[in-house]
Amino acid sequence: MDIEEWLHGLGLQQYVTAFRENSVEAEVLPRLTAEDLKDIGVISVGHRRKLLEAITELRESSAPLSAAGAKASAQFTESAPDALSPTGAERRQLTVMFADLVGSTALSVCLDPEEMSEVIRAYQDTVAREVRQFHGHVAKYMGDGILVYFGWPVAHEDAAERAVRAGLCLVGAVAQLRSPKEDPLSARVGSDTLPVCGVKFVIGRKK
Repeated sequence: MDIEEWLHGLGLQQYVTAFRENSVEAEVLPRLTAEDLKDIGVISVGHRRKLLEAITELRESSAPLSAAGAKASAQFTESAPDALSPTGAERRQLTVMFADLVGSTALSVCLDPEEMSEVIRAYQDTVAREVRQFHGHVAKYMGDGILVYFGWPVAHEDAAERAVRAGLCLVGAVAQLRSPKEDPLSARVGSDTLPVCGVKFVIGRKK
């Protein structure tokens, strides 16, 4: 099943990037909840309701194959080459990054809503692309703010270094973007590393 086509069929193609960045694949889709949809950035109640109804239909249509599907999913998880099995609660380092668009308030005054939406979309796509190169996880889109995790759900010993490198790259990439008035865009980035416990991680193998 193609998630992008499914979202386009619902008229909700604006969430393609959010679903992709949160690793929502065909086997995960039927298990999504309202809270999951909130976490990946579906803020609109109407959109969440529409997605949940479509997910319910999808779940019901695949019900006869649920046992086989569960077995296949388990086999896939056990044989996944890029990760070991999830651990229980462990104490690990998590690096949290927050990036936002400089001068977004002023831009929103100068541009009409459609133009501003295009600027935000281009900015979000650029940040997500750069973050993905360093195995960061986009946790949430908040307008012109983007919350990113390094070290979760896949733990890496060099998560803090990955965050710094991603931050430098995304600042440079955003600087190449232009507003409809040909003004250059810029982003600012902050990150912090802290110990966390009581969460499940997938331990990533070093590339």
